[in-house]
Amino acid sequence: MKKYMKLTAAALAAAMTLSLTACGGGAGSSGSTATDSGSAATSEGAEEGYTEEITLKVANYAILESGYTEFWEGVKAGFEEKYPNITIEWVTAPYGEMVNQVINMAGGGDMVDVIFSELIWIPTFVDAGLAAPAEEMLDADFLADFYPNVLEAHQVDGQTYGVPLYASSCILYYNKDILEQAGVESVPTTYDELMAACEKIDGMTTADGNKIYPFGMPTASVAVVGSFLNSMVYNFGGSVLADDGTLAIDDGFTQAFQTLKELDDKGYNPQNSKPKDLRNLFALGQLAMYYDQSWGFNGVSSINPDAANFTASAMPLKGGDGDGAGTLQSHCFVMVDNGDAQAWAAKEFVQYVITPEVLTDYMNNITPAYPVKGDMEDCMPAMLEASADATTQAIPVPLIPALNDFNLELCTLAQAVTLSDEDVDTAIAEFESSANAILAG
Repeated sequence: MKKYMKLTAAALAAAMTLSLTACGGGAGSSGSTATDSGSAATSEGAEEGYTEEITLKVANYAILESGYTEFWEGVKAGFEEKYPNITIEWVTAPYGEMVNQVINMAGGGDMVDVIFSELIWIPTFVDAGLAAPAEEMLDADFLADFYPNVLEAHQVDGQTYGVPLYASSCILYYNKDILEQAGVESVPTTYDELMAACEKIDGMTTADGNKIYPFGMPTASVAVVGSFLNSMVYNFGGSVLADDGTLAIDDGFTQAFQTLKELDDKGYNPQNSKPKDLRNLFALGQLAMYYDQSWGFNGVSSINPDAANFTASAMPLKGGDGDGAGTLQSHCFVMVDNGDAQAWAAKEFVQYVITPEVLTDYMNNITPAYPVKGDMEDCMPAMLEASADATTQAIPVPLIPALNDFNLELCTLAQAVTLSDEDVDTAIAEFESSANAILAG
């Protein structure tokens, strides 16, 4: 199996310098007889399958998260029953440590075969030489069934390095009961309507006297929050990065951060919050509306199982001259080329998981999300039907090597106009200077 990127010490060192705050042997096999010729999709061995014992190393942080453990253990059991000669070995670490764990192992010659990844992690794995193009690893008819804009969002230099299980854009979750009690007659569709609704909700408290925040947008210094902020800019029709990875901010960018500052100045938005903080407030009835990826509802329902009774979703808000577009995010598989036998097993695993049979119940009852393939179009959870077009109008973000650090710089900008109460134009000028240094680095 040919290596698509040579894993050099320099590449590993460069990848490990990235800030990754968010959210066996060299072949990774036991008794495998992998070779270095052909590709997984076309080699004779891949056509016929392998009969020797194979241990497939799958890096997966979700195994450690109580809301997802049972599902992934069920995947392991079902896959091993179908392929008795393949044993899944989970490689685990907490969410914020998963990328470094995989890269550290690779540096020591211990390569995983598949990584359960965030979309924003893809550039790091590509830069480290760990990611193999999906076009070379998977069956062509399997890839052809994905929605084109979804695959585009997972590409670097025209090649697909992430295979999505499902997708989301930043959508609006809202508490139906709070909006009704506040006299908000219709769910906001624009930021102007949001401000009017927030004014009605402001001052409300829960039955036990806790403040109810009208709206939540995360601003804490976590890489994934940068994706939320980028999505907000797209809501206003703005831009952040050009296709070539250079800075390309405009009026829509400025309007987004002016709105964020206004939300903060009026006390509508909890300060310095992470997505999990907003999920906690929403679960406890202390947040009327908030932006989240669709699967964030798992964190809400884990805290309050009754949350489904008062929760509904809506399309991303429109601001300025924008149409409410957002950024696409996903949980995806990144595949590592460890030779024919391992690649064949990895292909079978990925193509086993990303099916309606495996994911329908998961997407409807564990982590609400939008389908990414034609054969999964009926997997749409009822809770997301009102926001069904959120992913189709989402805009891919250029997957640059410095994306993680760049997202953190967006968080710094958000904190400057909220926590530090800086003037928006001044804060953006400071952001431009720092961001350009990161992008040039």
